[in-house]
Amino acid sequence: MTVMVDEPLSQEEDDALLEGFLALDTPEGFRAELIDGEIVVTPPPGSGHERNIAEIGWQMARQSSTKFHLLSTKGLIVPADEGGRTLRVIPDGTVVPVEPDVFEDDEPWSRPDGVALVIEVTSSRPERDRVAKRRGYARAGIPLYLLVDREEERTTLFSGPDGHDYGHTDQVPFGKSLPLPEPFGFELDTSEFR
Repeated sequence: MTVMVDEPLSQEEDDALLEGFLALDTPEGFRAELIDGEIVVTPPPGSGHERNIAEIGWQMARQSSTKFHLLSTKGLIVPADEGGRTLRVIPDGTVVPVEPDVFEDDEPWSRPDGVALVIEVTSSRPERDRVAKRRGYARAGIPLYLLVDREEERTTLFSGPDGHDYGHTDQVPFGKSLPLPEPFGFELDTSEFR
């Protein structure tokens, strides 16, 4: 389900949209996000999608030079877009260092301060991951954004956020290795991605 807003909202309308969004009671397993003025409700992902996340987590656990937690349903509050709307997103993976505890407050929605990397695996609407979420994560200052694009069969690492977008992109087709810089410091093997 998607609720779309075609034109810029007044502050009052934006506040009402956010209030309605926060009051949603989604069915178990579904995720609701607020992206570019749209309330987006998505069903649980398919097994191929989840295998990609599991593969990344497995490689991080075995090869990272630092210990991290991979959170799969952490809600992030992302700074306002060009239309002045704050985003509420749930990345497929949010990677945070074990120390310090970035989300010690145990709130469902948190600012992404201290997040090392976010992961998205494309599904039915890949443009959100390719554009809206990428720009939102850059505005939030998240240092690394890893996009597994199943439709285009490639993995992209965005880095160097400048407050509007990422300034650097490394991209490989599925089957090739993608270097993850420190604090990870290993080559991500994409041969199992699908």
